[in-house]
Amino acid sequence: MDDQNMSMRRSFSGRRFAVPALAVVTLGILAASPGVLAAPARLFQRFGFAPHAPDLSLIAAAPLAVQLHIAGALVALGIGTALLVGVKGNGVHKVLGWTWVVAMALTAISSLFIRSINSGDFSFIHLLSGWTLIALPMGVFAIKRGRVAAHRRTMTGMFVGGLLVAGLLALFPGRLLWHVFLG
Repeated sequence: MDDQNMSMRRSFSGRRFAVPALAVVTLGILAASPGVLAAPARLFQRFGFAPHAPDLSLIAAAPLAVQLHIAGALVALGIGTALLVGVKGNGVHKVLGWTWVVAMALTAISSLFIRSINSGDFSFIHLLSGWTLIALPMGVFAIKRGRVAAHRRTMTGMFVGGLLVAGLLALFPGRLLWHVFLG
C-alpha cells in the first residue's frame, strides 16, 4: 500500500468521525422520540419565542441581495463543514475549496447591499464582510506559497467568524431569519 492510500486510510479512521457521527445519531434519536422536543418548544413559547416550520415565503419576498446572501452562506456553510471534516490537500479538497471561496465572496459582497439594520448605513456586521474580502485572498495565497498552517488558521477563522458568528447574529430578534424560523 503506497503512502497516499495509507494517508487516506488514516484520515477515515473512526476517531475523526466519532464525534460528528455521535451527534448525528443523538439528534436522530431525539427527533424520532415523541414528546422529547415538546418541552423545549414550551419553554421557547414561555419566553415569547414561537418556533415553527420555516416560512420560506419571507426569503422569497426579500430583495435579491438578501436571497444571494442567504444562498451563498448556505453553500459556504455546507462546503465549509465538509472541508473541515474531510481529507485535506487532495483534488476534491481543492475543488471544494475554490467553490467555498466563491461562495464566501458572494456572501460578503452581497452583504454590502444589505443595510436594513442601521437605517441604510453600514453596521458593525459589515466589518466581518470587509475582513472576509481581505482574508480570502490571504488564505489562498498562503496555501499557494505552501504555508499550510497560515492557510488553515485563515480559512478556519473565516468559517467560524464569517459564517457561524455572523449566522448567529442573523438569528437575533427582528432580523429576517428570526422571522423565518422563530417569529
